[in-house]
Amino acid sequence: MSYLPSQTGPQTDQATYPSDRFVLRPLRTSDTGLISMYAADPVLARGTRSIPHPLPPGVIEAMIDRAQRPDRIEDVWAMDGSCAGHAEVLGLVSLVRMDRAQSEVFFWVASAFWNVGFATEALRTLLTANPHGARQYFAESFQDNPGSARVLTNCGFDYLGDAEAFSLARNAVVPTWTYMMKTGR
Repeated sequence: MSYLPSQTGPQTDQATYPSDRFVLRPLRTSDTGLISMYAADPVLARGTRSIPHPLPPGVIEAMIDRAQRPDRIEDVWAMDGSCAGHAEVLGLVSLVRMDRAQSEVFFWVASAFWNVGFATEALRTLLTANPHGARQYFAESFQDNPGSARVLTNCGFDYLGDAEAFSLARNAVVPTWTYMMKTGR
């Protein structure tokens, strides 16, 4: 799905949002090691558009740098479980600003933490906070990843139709399911 950056100027600092088992917080440079370790997993990388495999040096550092810039169009939060005795990074969730009060959501959870509801919890927390003030959210799932599709439908997204997206790790265009959710704003 393509997006148009908002022309509202530099973004303010990201807030931190607590959930039951972790907090969603802005990325820190110290997250590089854990995110790099998780992103090097070929199964995880194949489930995303943007993580290449094998993971080249500097990719995660550049992503964190972009996420910390004041002129960013994507806000990225780490699922930080350290408050509950979990890892400092369990996964990431992000919002990309689109035009007309719309945002696109992306997420991934490290494979060691799959099937325990972290993705659903993170997405629900972020959607409730609605930091972009969006009236609509869009998301997608690769068709060979029904777990991500369940996360989206569990969070209130409605199926829109089939599409395609390029996956860096697969070096291919992959069929997707596209979803949309309207907010109460």
